[in-house]
Amino acid sequence: MNNKSESEWRAILSPEQFRVLRGKGTERPGTGEYNKFSKEGTYGCAGCGTPLYTSSTKFDSGCGWPAFFDAIPGAVTRHEDSTLGMRRIEITCTACGGHLGHVFKGEGFGTPTDERHCVNSVSLKFDEGKGQ
Repeated sequence: MNNKSESEWRAILSPEQFRVLRGKGTERPGTGEYNKFSKEGTYGCAGCGTPLYTSSTKFDSGCGWPAFFDAIPGAVTRHEDSTLGMRRIEITCTACGGHLGHVFKGEGFGTPTDERHCVNSVSLKFDEGKGQ
């Protein structure tokens, strides 16, 4: 796990990236750069660059955020999240602990995992050179 101080994170992240990745915030639906994005490549953590998702697992869920049905093995860690008065599964970057979003299961999208990783665009950085 990356153990940068708050001031180190603030120096390398934009204010919005810091709010979401380090403060567990959420960007407004439909506003993120990768919501309707469809190029082939790999989506890495905007905080540390670790590859998290490939374009082959991205799908249009209509939820307003980028959606993936699976992560690169070992790249994403799940945590129970009881904020906002509900039980959800938060997902974070395994390498640096940055907040990515939440996982939802059983929504009927017909994906191989029956999951939707609902990820904030600001938590991601796209690399066209590592597509699958």
